Amino acid sequence: MLLAILSLSVLGITFGLLLGIAARFFHVERGGMEAEIEAMMPGTNCGQCGFPGCAGAASALVSGEAAPTCCPPGGLPLAEALALKLGVTLDAGAMQAQVPQIAEVREEICIGCTKCYKSCPTDAVLGAVKQIHAVIREACTGCAKCENVCPTGAIELKPVPVTLQTWVWPKPVSA
Repeated sequence: MLLAILSLSVLGITFGLLLGIAARFFHVERGGMEAEIEAMMPGTNCGQCGFPGCAGAASALVSGEAAPTCCPPGGLPLAEALALKLGVTLDAGAMQAQVPQIAEVREEICIGCTKCYKSCPTDAVLGAVKQIHAVIREACTGCAKCENVCPTGAIELKPVPVTLQTWVWPKPVSA
């Protein structure tokens, strides 16, 4: 028994050291501009832009493969900031200034199929098979992935309700 514990401990320490050395040896340093662009992104890794997460979108933006308007959760303010950072002109004609939205489950038609639960990138949907699902408001990013896969249409995006915590004084309109 003692020999088995000792041999597994030695194996664990040896493989741990080898993995640590490999991580340092094969470490890839990312470019400065790419890291700055990724820091500006929302960080939800929802994939609405068509790239694998915010890091993929940042590298596509730096290489010129994506437009500054590629991030729907970031909206128009992020697109303007990205265009300014990258030094490109912004074609915001197709993009609208949207209010933040979150998913909401209509309990009377939810069948508990768990398709929304499986598709949520931030684990904001709670529920189990054949039970009514719910959405955690603080975790929902409004990516609409759950809305698109719901077979009954029980999930819909609604504007974030205005409360004392979410209310923001609007900026004055220039005349």
